[in-house]
Amino acid sequence: MLRAADVSFDYGETGVPVLDGVAAELGRGQILGILGPNGSGKTTLLRLLSGTRTPTSGDVLLDGTPLRRLARRALAQRIAVVPQETHLAFDYTVMEMVLMGRHPHLGLFQIEGPADIAIARDALRATGTAQLEARQFNTLSGGEKQRVVIASALAQSSDILLLDEPTASLDVGYQLEIASLLLRLNRERGVTIAVSTHDLNFAASVCQRLVMLRAGRVIATGPTTDVLTPAHISALYDVTADVQVHAASGHLIVVPIASGRHDATS
Repeated sequence: MLRAADVSFDYGETGVPVLDGVAAELGRGQILGILGPNGSGKTTLLRLLSGTRTPTSGDVLLDGTPLRRLARRALAQRIAVVPQETHLAFDYTVMEMVLMGRHPHLGLFQIEGPADIAIARDALRATGTAQLEARQFNTLSGGEKQRVVIASALAQSSDILLLDEPTASLDVGYQLEIASLLLRLNRERGVTIAVSTHDLNFAASVCQRLVMLRAGRVIATGPTTDVLTPAHISALYDVTADVQVHAASGHLIVVPIASGRHDATS
């Protein structure tokens, strides 16, 4: 459905590629996790998958069509993006925030109508934020803001959702809420999802497939149970880790045991 085919990318400042020959595939109805340490290229890969950046070489294809051939409006109707942080120039209400997701479906100078408001309210209900409709966005907690931004992405009526570090800076309660929300959207609405994260346990709890990136290269990819192994985690993060199936949750859990970095023992 959405595929990065041998993509490389650099920002033109040093000529050193941020991504180098990366292949990744997001199948219809899947949840794909993009894992890696800071600076590994996770956010850049999401930008290429969303079409906001164009690969230096290689292609990103949506149902076989290169993204560079698609108009911006058409692309926004298929792919919605949830950034790691959302900063607003003005103090919008929650409803105004969610209605922004309808912009790709509106004509020039067209304003939202009853159908758009109904879609926005449905997105708020889906994310458990309907009671926040009249609140100012900037008064919300971090977890509430993240769910409202996801609601705005849902209001785009796109079938693909790309999220960049959705649980960063959230406490464990909100992390669980976001994980539960993504699973429910995937299961009940068939939303195809890609999420970048460095949280191995979050990825294990929601993702069916993983791509591991280090220094802009793929070091492992495949089903979560095949990829999330002590050997791959050691290669990704330079740590020794124990990986087990948690009896109560039924998914893998990762317990870091020791760092393999030289500075950790000096």
